[in-house]
Amino acid sequence: MANRRLSFQILNALPIPLSHSQCVLYKHEILICGGYDQRACYSYHTLKDEYKFICEYPSDVSLSGHCVVKLVDNNNEDRNRITLLSFGGSTYQKKHTLVMKYIIMNAQLSLEEMKNDYRGARAVIGGINNHLLFITFKYNNISVFNLNTVQFIKHDKLPTNDFIQYHCFVSRSKNEQKQGMMKKNPKKNIKMLLFCKKTGLSIEYNENKNTFQFHKLPVCKDIAPFNLYAYVCINGIILFFGGYCSKSINEHIVSESVHKYLIKRKKWFKFKRNLPIPLYGCFGILNKDNTHAHIIGGRNYKKIRGSIHMEKKIRAYNPLPLVIFLLICF
Repeated sequence: MANRRLSFQILNALPIPLSHSQCVLYKHEILICGGYDQRACYSYHTLKDEYKFICEYPSDVSLSGHCVVKLVDNNNEDRNRITLLSFGGSTYQKKHTLVMKYIIMNAQLSLEEMKNDYRGARAVIGGINNHLLFITFKYNNISVFNLNTVQFIKHDKLPTNDFIQYHCFVSRSKNEQKQGMMKKNPKKNIKMLLFCKKTGLSIEYNENKNTFQFHKLPVCKDIAPFNLYAYVCINGIILFFGGYCSKSINEHIVSESVHKYLIKRKKWFKFKRNLPIPLYGCFGILNKDNTHAHIIGGRNYKKIRGSIHMEKKIRAYNPLPLVIFLLICF
């Protein structure tokens, strides 16, 4: 039997050890925006397998479980410039919210303080005009922020007793739109999915009525104890890599498993092949062509930050071949 750990390709090591990092994709670059107690930001070119230092967060910003999202400007014709929103902090830390403008030609980030939020939060962009920021954060909160008016317009409680932090939060509407499943005149309903430990939720937000609907989803027993996993969402599938489970103050489990969740079928699968090492606090992101998943940074069982960077070939061009490929190749 072939070594089951050879399915991941190890890439050039990260310039610095990283965990709890946040990354966004722009063209063939993965922008790595800091990490736990690391303020440095780097660009990784997926074709050249090269890193480039960009800048650092301000010296008075302490990063620990921050969140970064890429804003969508439908009217922006400057394809060499993107805008990122970085926010984080907790009761015990100085909170920050920074608008980060990345200019491809100059490889610089300009940062401007804007608002506050919490450590371990996750966020997605949605709405008919991509003007809504959905934030999920501890303990079981969800908020909607209008990026055009710079105001919070809705807050609600998630129907769970789990501590929602360092979780999976993805936009289903965006994923379906990429598959051509949305109608020409879509309803103003934004669909999202959230997974954290035993909690699985389908979240639907009505943009006209400013209301939420929540529906519980199954979570398989193998992944139910964990959070702090890396994840990517593509063609109706969410892939989960690694994870962390705290059983007590002195006892914890770090996973090396890879799981798959089929969104339409609401089914879970655990792959036979694992990560090369157990990891948590790592970040998952797809490349420009959605053919490779990159797993960046993380911590091992001893809670030591690493500089590991690996990729897994996916070759997903449409929903059906993706399912077949993943079943065969993992």
